[in-house]
Amino acid sequence: MAEFLNTTGISYRLEEIINNANERLVIISPYLKINERIKELLEDRDRMTIDIRLVYGKSELQPEENNWLESTSIRTRFLQNLHAKCYLNENEALLTSMNLYEFSQQHNYEMGIVVSRERDTELYGKVNDEVQRIMRASEEIRVTVARVETADDDKAEGPKTEAPRARQTPENGFCIRCKGDLPVNPAQPYCRSCYGSWRRNGKNKTHEEGHCHTCGSEHAATLLKPVCRSCYRKYKDVLEFAA
Repeated sequence: MAEFLNTTGISYRLEEIINNANERLVIISPYLKINERIKELLEDRDRMTIDIRLVYGKSELQPEENNWLESTSIRTRFLQNLHAKCYLNENEALLTSMNLYEFSQQHNYEMGIVVSRERDTELYGKVNDEVQRIMRASEEIRVTVARVETADDDKAEGPKTEAPRARQTPENGFCIRCKGDLPVNPAQPYCRSCYGSWRRNGKNKTHEEGHCHTCGSEHAATLLKPVCRSCYRKYKDVLEFAA
């Protein structure tokens, strides 16, 4: 059953969702002014090679956020008119009024609910499906930092966030078992249902399935090698494949 949270509870559970992420972490927040505590937690998960996706909706990123994001491997996406706030790992989802915004965490009155995948399987599934839809609708961006020194002073020019780049990858991928629609992510080539079945049957990373993750064609795909040879050659420079 979903659990109601006040401001203090939200801050605590947000930290727990980040700390307990062992496979993936999705952060959806229109504003990205991140306090040092949350940055430390995200950096720790990033060092553990957790798949972290961050979706935001306001293009005016502050220099501090640009610099910090550029120093991590967190994959950042932009969605115009984003207003939803959701924080999700493979086991829990936090739906809340709180932005990932330092002022909100310290001063505002917030409310939210946390949903457990184990206790609220159907509800968690619906939240996860909407999170995936938001990610498919968003555009991946690259955060870069450009500095130019002038003769008058050696102050750095402000960090810049590049406009969303033209897609070089397929817009949608496929579950390698059932061929259901998925966001393209070679590290997670199963849909929620098939992933659960795969886990229950021994988590065999070399078990052969029936479809290429990127083109959907018939192919003996596995978790370790989820795409066909043709797609690997085509997308190896723009997709993250397991080593």
